[in-house]
Amino acid sequence: MDVIFMGTPDFAVATLDSLERAGHRIVLVVTQPDKPKGRGKKMAMSPVKEWAVERDIPVYQPSKIREAGSVEHILSIPCDVSVVAAFGQILPREILEHPRYGCVNVHASLLPKYRGAAPIQWSILNGDEVTGITTMQMGVGLDDGDILQQQIVPIEEEDTGGSLFDRLALVGGELLVKTLKGLEEGSITPQPQDESQATHVGMIRKDMGKLDFTRSAEELSRYVRGLNPWPGTYTFTEGKTLKFWKAFAIPENDLDEDTKSAPLASVVRADDTGVYVRCKEGVLAATELQLEGKKRMAVSDYLRGHAMETGELLGH
Repeated sequence: MDVIFMGTPDFAVATLDSLERAGHRIVLVVTQPDKPKGRGKKMAMSPVKEWAVERDIPVYQPSKIREAGSVEHILSIPCDVSVVAAFGQILPREILEHPRYGCVNVHASLLPKYRGAAPIQWSILNGDEVTGITTMQMGVGLDDGDILQQQIVPIEEEDTGGSLFDRLALVGGELLVKTLKGLEEGSITPQPQDESQATHVGMIRKDMGKLDFTRSAEELSRYVRGLNPWPGTYTFTEGKTLKFWKAFAIPENDLDEDTKSAPLASVVRADDTGVYVRCKEGVLAATELQLEGKKRMAVSDYLRGHAMETGELLGH
């Protein structure tokens, strides 16, 4: 098929790779405008644009895809299907109806659950056991189109936002290729989403990474995993930011009486097995830390240079 592809981050690149391997021809890549990045604020291309430039594929970067000029440009490019993967803008009806097979979206959740941004991170933050990929026929609303195909992906106990992102990206590319084949053969029957089951999630914000020890240790351990690698979870010690890169939860029922009576946010133990911090319910044990201005390191290495005393309060 001739494909117009719309996407921006690394997640979308895996889908492009699958399309290329399957022999589809990308006639146009539509991605977000270049943005300043890093300390020098140098303009940087999106991962999708980098992929296209390497292959001499035309790139279009509208700041607002719903504007008349943007719509006119895309409608001028003949194609069989448009594929959308984490593009970041809502498409107007004219673009949705342009291709023969419409616009197919690759979404990283089992719709109608987790419409909107950051479904991968939220599946971990909410403690889900499974997530998955949905290919859908796009409608004019936000992730509300008819479902074409779905594939369930288990969430492993050690999964982070980053590791789950990588796995889902590969699954998404593979499922898309199957979906396009099914559309071409006429073997797929689109299924409307159950609106009564729809849930929406928002963007991940940097301030979500601040550890709030008035929450349970189990919830905070999910945040440590789900917000890894960005924005990361953190607290404060001696006026400096201390990031928690890896941590596990100890349930309330497993605590001794001394630990149960310890103040919230206090260190109840610090040794080579972890820095143990009292939470509203249970204890959060950090096993990989990073002090502001320092490298990320195992807790045993961290404590050799930064001793922590029992009773020390974090977060101030």
